[in-house]
Amino acid sequence: MALTLYHNDMSVCAQKVRLCLAEKQLAYEDRHLNLRAGDQKRPEYLALNPNGYVPTLVHDDFVLGESTVICEYIDDAFTAPPLKPADPKERARMRGFTKFIDAAIFPATATVSMSIAFHHQFTPEMYDTMEKARPGWLANFRQLQKGTENPAFPAAIRRLDKMIADMERALADHQGPWLVGETYTLADVAYAPYVTRLDHLKFFDGMVEKRFRVAAWYNRMRTRPSYKEALAKWFNPKYLPLMDEKGSEAWPRVCELLAA
Repeated sequence: MALTLYHNDMSVCAQKVRLCLAEKQLAYEDRHLNLRAGDQKRPEYLALNPNGYVPTLVHDDFVLGESTVICEYIDDAFTAPPLKPADPKERARMRGFTKFIDAAIFPATATVSMSIAFHHQFTPEMYDTMEKARPGWLANFRQLQKGTENPAFPAAIRRLDKMIADMERALADHQGPWLVGETYTLADVAYAPYVTRLDHLKFFDGMVEKRFRVAAWYNRMRTRPSYKEALAKWFNPKYLPLMDEKGSEAWPRVCELLAA
């Protein structure tokens, strides 16, 4: 059995897969990609993942992309400890959570992260390279450079606030420590990177001010050895100060948008 993971340190999708692997205590060969340098668009990587995204998992000769699918595969292929509930109703609730990651939460997180912080990491020299790799990229990037005035930003930040509200409601309804009840599942694995991103942007404390159950969930999550191994160990010191500074600057405008 050989596992190879192509990933990036601060990618929320890659963080999710690393967390799943850590929960299973699975060793893997680490292939870290520098997304700002365009490693994900190199021919040798596109041969594995034609979409040019991270992560990609290779299990022996089986190649798999898409983080939600990868996590489901890991749990099916390596059954202990299980990360899906045995109860069909709880399993359905778990999949309800993971469904919204791909449909809404990832796009909203990408918009918020790039608008607030990450667009500052791109230099003019990188624009031509990115535009050639992804035609239309530069026009979208110009919108992201507008920060909280990016036309897509208000809907994105409200969607992430709804994510926190949905988590709070689930934790209250099921009266358990985890999102579907007593069992730690792929739902918790999936949401940990997105809540962490809000924390790094200095939005989390304000968004959970009256949602104490989510705050307690996040504290429980961060004490798990898997979180420390899969997320905290990989936090990039070049990213954290940027997110702290730019997120703190943006918070007053975020408050206005959430109150509107």
